[in-house]
Amino acid sequence: MEAPAPDELATIRESVRALCARYPGEYWRQLDRERAYPAEFVQALTEAGFLAALVPEDYGGSGLGLSAAAAILEEVHAAGCNGAACHAQMYIMGTILRHGSDEQKARFLPGIASGALRLQAFGVTEPTSGTDTLSLRTVAVREGDHYVVNGQKIWTSRAEHSDLMLLLARTTPRAQAKRRTDGLSVFLVDMRLAEGTGIKINPIRTMMNHATTEVFLDDLRVPVENLVGEEGKGFRYILSGMNAERILIAAECIGDAKWFIARATAYARERAVFGRPIGQNQGVQFPIARAYAQMRAAELMVREAARRYEAGEDCGAEANMAKLLAADASWAAADMCVQTHGGFGFAEDFDIERKFRETRLYQVAPISTNLILSYLAEHVLELPRSY
Repeated sequence: MEAPAPDELATIRESVRALCARYPGEYWRQLDRERAYPAEFVQALTEAGFLAALVPEDYGGSGLGLSAAAAILEEVHAAGCNGAACHAQMYIMGTILRHGSDEQKARFLPGIASGALRLQAFGVTEPTSGTDTLSLRTVAVREGDHYVVNGQKIWTSRAEHSDLMLLLARTTPRAQAKRRTDGLSVFLVDMRLAEGTGIKINPIRTMMNHATTEVFLDDLRVPVENLVGEEGKGFRYILSGMNAERILIAAECIGDAKWFIARATAYARERAVFGRPIGQNQGVQFPIARAYAQMRAAELMVREAARRYEAGEDCGAEANMAKLLAADASWAAADMCVQTHGGFGFAEDFDIERKFRETRLYQVAPISTNLILSYLAEHVLELPRSY
């Protein structure tokens, strides 16, 4: 896909800001207290067509490029909102688009584009394997016109709020696979089956309001027609979508960093101590200025990664560096913002402590910054594999 023109991106950003203005801090604070899902906000994004940005026009979407999707999520976070409640709708559907059959695309993509179907759950990580995806233990055994699935997934965010889940399961025992990466398959699972039919969902309460869960699959029957692509090729299908995921999450981090910097700058101008604004002191100025420079540098890497992705170029290194640098920038800006506000940084009504908790996640998910460093060491610097 081609990158959108600058004026088109500017219009998209303006529209997202206008929508987010309807959901101020108090809306998010109330949800945070109750650990509730922002259903109203997600519905508004859906109705505005923002979550269908990457779905081709032939299937009812906007057919935009990754730069536009990144701009949408960046603006959501820069406005103090949280796109984590629905961002997976953007990039998970790419697996169907790239590897699904024509029948699957026609069956699922129009509903995803319109919002009639929510595909926001991604069942990959397991309690025993973590990011060692090739060691996952969830198995899918074919029996006639169905696969019978047994296993457990963890950190499956939005499972309670999704109609469909993209599930990775082993269809060939690891010992029988020709290569380490063979034997895993991708399925579209209907989450509307509810408990009692093979799916049990347990919410996991975390330090931020993230709607994440553990999912138990017991003799779950998945129709053969819900297998995405070829059996045993699922790992490469999952990998092909991870660059987009990293770039979009990095854009969210840039939005967070911009929010923290804007808040800190405004407060430093207004807050007067000892007869002068605290922003007149270099001890306050310098951390804000450094956070700004760090954010801008990360922003450039995010844009470069998105450009390469849209041009069809290899962007693995850039996508990973964008995620690493943006996550570091947002976390540095968050820490700076709390320090600038002093005690008020811990006060709920300022929203800083909420955003501080939310942005901390991206040092760990969707991939740890340490694993990104390992990737760069091995695949870019050609150092020996460390794991």
